[in-house]
Amino acid sequence: MNLLLILMVSLLSCAAQLCQKQAAYLGTRHGKKRLIMWIALSIFLLGVAMLLWLLVLRVVPVSVAYPMLSLNFVLVAIAAKLIWRETYTLQQWFGTLAIVAGVALMGSHL
Repeated sequence: MNLLLILMVSLLSCAAQLCQKQAAYLGTRHGKKRLIMWIALSIFLLGVAMLLWLLVLRVVPVSVAYPMLSLNFVLVAIAAKLIWRETYTLQQWFGTLAIVAGVALMGSHL
């Protein structure tokens, strides 16, 4: 259950960061309403993530829980590759794999 909560926090944080990227990408070219919508959605998702994070911190030591949030780096990188067709070097992918390995090690402690 703890791992599921941490995963939910990561997914919500990732979605919020993607909304921020979308807001920055659109800028005001497509109207202020769309910009405000993406920013508002990001704030909402971050708020929900924060509430879930508080639940996580009640049951998981912060020394274990906080490093698990590095999963966000992986999720955002993969989403950026899929959504905006961003390119990644081999070095970036190896770094991402190192993060995954670290999260797996920390997750095995739960």
